[in-house]
Amino acid sequence: MDRRPTNRKERAHRSEGAFPDLTSASWGPGERDRFVASQQASRTGAATASGRNGAVTVAHGSYAARAGLEAMKQGGNAVDAALTTALTQVALTAGAPISYFGIMSLVCFEAETGRVHTMNAEWNTVAGETDPLSIPGGLDFSSTESLLGRGRPSGRTALVGGFMKGVDAAHSRFGKLPFASLFQPAVEVAERGIPVNEGLAWMYALRRDDLARLPETREALLKPDGSAYRQGDILRQPRLAQTLRLVAEHGSDYMYQGPWAAKLISAVQAEGGRMTLQDLADYEVTWADALVAEVGDGYSLATSPWPNAGGVALIEAQHLADAAGLVRGPHFTESSEALRKALDITQMQMVGHVSPEDAGQLFPGLDLSPEARVTRAHAEKLWALLKDGSPLSGWKRTSPMHSDDVVAADAEGNIVAVTHSINCALWGRTALNIDGISIGDPASYQQAQVAAVPPGGRLPAPTETGVVLRDGRAILGFASMGAGLHQRTFQGLLNYLHFGMTVEDAVNTPDFFAPATDPTTFEATAVFPAGKFDPAVLQGTGIAWREAAAEDEHALLGGEGYWVAVERSPETGVISAASHNRHNSDAVAF
Repeated sequence: MDRRPTNRKERAHRSEGAFPDLTSASWGPGERDRFVASQQASRTGAATASGRNGAVTVAHGSYAARAGLEAMKQGGNAVDAALTTALTQVALTAGAPISYFGIMSLVCFEAETGRVHTMNAEWNTVAGETDPLSIPGGLDFSSTESLLGRGRPSGRTALVGGFMKGVDAAHSRFGKLPFASLFQPAVEVAERGIPVNEGLAWMYALRRDDLARLPETREALLKPDGSAYRQGDILRQPRLAQTLRLVAEHGSDYMYQGPWAAKLISAVQAEGGRMTLQDLADYEVTWADALVAEVGDGYSLATSPWPNAGGVALIEAQHLADAAGLVRGPHFTESSEALRKALDITQMQMVGHVSPEDAGQLFPGLDLSPEARVTRAHAEKLWALLKDGSPLSGWKRTSPMHSDDVVAADAEGNIVAVTHSINCALWGRTALNIDGISIGDPASYQQAQVAAVPPGGRLPAPTETGVVLRDGRAILGFASMGAGLHQRTFQGLLNYLHFGMTVEDAVNTPDFFAPATDPTTFEATAVFPAGKFDPAVLQGTGIAWREAAAEDEHALLGGEGYWVAVERSPETGVISAASHNRHNSDAVAF
């Protein structure tokens, strides 16, 4: 993969005279209208696409996927495509579930060297926050109102996000196209506007009062009369368009050391926050070799290492599936015993949300360090404790996820997977907006996690993004999101690695969601999509369960998981992509 120079002036000089146009003006006849329309659609099955030159798949944002594909059509690589897609996704959602000041996790297989690189651009805590347990806030999944947060709005709930730093760093290391070109589709969406779809209209209806609290947010995100946007309205974001142009010109320093940074700190401190310009200036992304484990027959799984807690959890879950015999028996959709095993295994992710003392009491004598949890020996010992039921199954969920996924692959064999998130509930209760960019409140429900990290340190992230290798060559890239991301990743990989499914079948096979938890009794109920599982199989698990119809999606309060994947055959070079099988996901290729 071509390495770009890291000096921005040198990068700008190299791009002169060869500046591509990634906007919809360069797409084929009628394609803009087609992808604007697909933004309004809701799938019942995975979108699929195949080609030999490149492919992009997304959990949300069909229009963004097409924008990313254009990056490869104009000579870019998989990194250019993934970053273009992610930038466009944020503009399409008005910064509600994802943000340019959110977080990013990236896993990249570099075909030229055969190495898997990981980039952590997750949250930094605030250096001056010395009493994180007193940060206002709190939420639960018992109702929509509770999900939107409790407590007073506070600048102390903001953390230092790395999304734009991540975009800049990934492009500096691997991008081929001029940096500014990656922003073109997002600027076009913000300036020209796009119809509000059902999902965004629902978000607006929930958060309208919070969005109206501060003058700048009200001006940026609501109509001139102060009302919320509704389905079909054209949403334009001129302030955001101007900010993105400035970032495209000056790089991420504009947000972390320049004028935008000063505005952010002023707004956060006006709301009682303790973030400073030094917190922004000190932020750096972290590059590391992948955490690699052998899973299945001849497969290796490469994912982000600690402090990415999700990478540890997904490897542990695959080892547990082997220890439990889940990979050798009937599929979990056909067997009550197998389904119960799968449910208990995926509940182990909750170990990251309890104190070390509580975890030690639940699993006495077991080493639960990140290093131990990714070994097969650990899985054997752990399954011996889990086989009669997980002691974590009744614990209350404390980690909502609002995010998006991108996976891209190019003709050279490079595969890139990205998960990015605002990591709070729909803009956040504080609802800060700086020149069109949303600032979430992720510390409002992660007080204990912030307290466990040194001030100014990197917060562990639950994202599960990775690459599957066979004989040293990448054959699959995947990314996941949603509160049920761990459950969805576990099932998708199980289907692909052990049951021989294509990426399309791996997505479309019935899946279970994250459990619903009663906030008063802390009892968990398994949740399944309506009509997808045999009721006899569900009843045979011996645990409480319920079904959720498609129209009840919002009542699930984020329990659904999303998993997208791109497969590339090293033998034929054919690239096959599959999107999520719900919402306005899409897969495109050429």
